[in-house]
Amino acid sequence: MKVTRLPDVERRERSVAVGTFDGVHLGHRAVIDGSESVLTFDPHPVSVVAPPHTPRLLTTPARKAELIASLGVQELIVIPFDAEFARRSADEFIEDVLIGALGATRVAIGENFRFGHKAQGDTRLLAADGRFTTDVRPLLEVDGEIVSSSHIRGLVLAGEVAEANELLGAPFQLSGEVAHGDRRGRELGFPTANLVPDEALVLPGHGVYACLANGRPAAVSVGVRPTFQTGRGELIEAYILDFEGDIYGSELRVDFLARLRGERRFESPQALIEQMHRDVEQTRTITQGRPGG
Repeated sequence: MKVTRLPDVERRERSVAVGTFDGVHLGHRAVIDGSESVLTFDPHPVSVVAPPHTPRLLTTPARKAELIASLGVQELIVIPFDAEFARRSADEFIEDVLIGALGATRVAIGENFRFGHKAQGDTRLLAADGRFTTDVRPLLEVDGEIVSSSHIRGLVLAGEVAEANELLGAPFQLSGEVAHGDRRGRELGFPTANLVPDEALVLPGHGVYACLANGRPAAVSVGVRPTFQTGRGELIEAYILDFEGDIYGSELRVDFLARLRGERRFESPQALIEQMHRDVEQTRTITQGRPGG
């Protein structure tokens, strides 16, 4: 999939889906279906127009691009969203971007899509423009609940990653460079690969999860390790099952599959070790039969 940023886009006839698409969830996929091109924004528009209300994101730009590419999209076009762009009127967005830059002949959006200065543009304004076909996709409901990025963020925050994954259509994923820790896991017999979480992303609620780390089964702790006084803040610690090797400095991609338990303080290191053995066996059972598991 080709990735370009405005204004470096060749104008031609395009069938384009437009949206923020954080998470590329099932509702987003319904909007994107049938489009050869996808138009999105970076950073998230709310971070520019209302910074205090900026949401923690489900996906980095790279992960979003990867998920969109997996849908068979040929081209991802990214609008660098800044204060100047936010001041463009809805009519200017249609004229300058959809028509002028892209040459859109078909525009697909979700029914709640808003655009232009102060979100004054809506689906009716798009549909009234006869220069392209407007394909408005209804909001998707699953079990009576609207599938939305905000709802999925709430599920992730609550630790309900299995439920979130069903709505995402792919595992919730965090990634980053493996950092040196205080080797506490090694002392306990469970050496971990440690990630410092990206502050822009939503984190699963504190607890222990069955995951795949670079495709291998891993028991992953998210939290502050209440059994020990570390002063290190939130950490993501992945114990990769049946693995030995030095991966410091390399990228680790962690797919969250299921929550095993909440974070809690243990009376002794031995009690924690016994629980960690149970966590590992649960992880082994959950990941068995999955790709990489």
